[in-house]
Amino acid sequence: QVRLVESGGDSVQAGGSLRLSCVHSGYARSRECMGWFRQAPGKEREGVASITRDGSTIYADSVKGRFTISKDNAGTTLYLQMNNLKPEDTAMYYCAAALMSPNDCDARYWPPSFGNWGQGTQVTVSS
Repeated sequence: QVRLVESGGDSVQAGGSLRLSCVHSGYARSRECMGWFRQAPGKEREGVASITRDGSTIYADSVKGRFTISKDNAGTTLYLQMNNLKPEDTAMYYCAAALMSPNDCDARYWPPSFGNWGQGTQVTVSS
């Protein structure tokens, strides 16, 4: 059984930083592609960043240059380093993992409900 647990969400002021973590437990093939997503109240889910098994990354334009996705050597813990946070980054952040080819590993186009998802961690940025 695959399980993902996010942590690290908090309330910060604009310009601040946070690092989110997501621990994946389960069989390795289920984390061939991992990603971070966010959803603000009243808005659609947004794919923030994704990373393949080999470490290739893709970012949404809204976070490029500010957020960095990474994972530990074992590939079991996913991170999202968020710098220069803005009020518009306020959202519930989720991680997901799936068996997906590298060419398809893109959080911006992740099929709804595909793969395994965590329960989310709240990030609030005040101005």
